Amino acid sequence: MAIFRRKSASAAQQPLSAGRRTANDLKMGETATVCCLKDPQMALKLLEMGCIPGTQVRLTGRAPLGDPLMLMLGDEEYTLSLRVSEALTIQLKD
Repeated sequence: MAIFRRKSASAAQQPLSAGRRTANDLKMGETATVCCLKDPQMALKLLEMGCIPGTQVRLTGRAPLGDPLMLMLGDEEYTLSLRVSEALTIQLKD
């Protein structure tokens, strides 16, 4: 299973498919599953914080100006605060 997705020349020109969303796209209280991580450099940091592919994430809060956001990871009720730039690297599947 791939934990991050590399950009190819053709993929850089194509928009994300309708089924591919990022953690930043979640609505308040919405739950989704981590699919993969887009940025290889950020992937290690996110993996250490619990953003492992297959983990359930739920958006529980957002700062008044939208950055940072707060995610609950898995069934353990682990809370994680991320910048929007970090949340954009977490691809989700429904």
